[in-house]
Amino acid sequence: MADARREASEAVEGRYEVRVLEPSPPAVDGPPWFGDDPTARGTVPAGRTLVSPVTTGDLLWDELADREPDLAAFCAARWLGAYRRLEPPSPSLRDTRNGLQRLAEHVIAPTRARANGRHALRWTRGGIGTPYFGADAQLRVEADLLVLEVGGAVHRGRVTSLRDAAEFVGYDLTRFDAEDDTTNLGIDAESARWIGEWLGLGTSVLEQLRAESPAPRSLAPVELDPGPFELKLELSRGITCGWTVGDGRDAEPRLRVRDAELRLTELIDATDQRGTALDFAREHA
Repeated sequence: MADARREASEAVEGRYEVRVLEPSPPAVDGPPWFGDDPTARGTVPAGRTLVSPVTTGDLLWDELADREPDLAAFCAARWLGAYRRLEPPSPSLRDTRNGLQRLAEHVIAPTRARANGRHALRWTRGGIGTPYFGADAQLRVEADLLVLEVGGAVHRGRVTSLRDAAEFVGYDLTRFDAEDDTTNLGIDAESARWIGEWLGLGTSVLEQLRAESPAPRSLAPVELDPGPFELKLELSRGITCGWTVGDGRDAEPRLRVRDAELRLTELIDATDQRGTALDFAREHA
């Protein structure tokens, strides 16, 4: 089982309490989000230090990685700290984005919704996926592979068409979905990995913005809306941050806060990409 919080605890040899950005078991079967809140401070035993990717903890992963360089690669791969740079995407980005969006909207999100009525997804390492649901089950995408975990068993299958993906997870496509369900989704592994990194950066930025709000735990964790295929954070009524991979109208990835946008072409050359995105969001929120 890809238990992100347990992996993080093992990485620090149990010396700290830890929080991460990815979904972790056990499944949460109650409202309001029917999923875990990955960066919530929660209960920290007396005398223990909480290491977090955001400032609700006692120590940032980024600070710990600076003190202990052996942790840098672990942190960077999970967007916890020691942040790496995003390079420009490949030309196949738009087709891959469209294929992943269809997969998210018509297979991954409905699979979760059957269990608890919730369609929202999350960033997972290498792509996107569900929070844990039911009997600690998770469905996610890693590059061009569909991964299903059930009861500790892990099953992987290559993403081709909606029909193949639905059969892989045992989901019956609707008539609407089935009209084009045998068409190859056109998901390129390299571009899918880039999208995973882009969404990891976005989750890191938006969760920090959430942590800085006056009442962070009253706000929903950063989730991916499968329809527009973007990460969303609603700071308050009328103030929504969207971290998008692009859409049919405009293929360029960007951060949107109210009516202001920070586009990938503006962000890619920044010395500190995460810091630049955070400063933009703070200015316009």
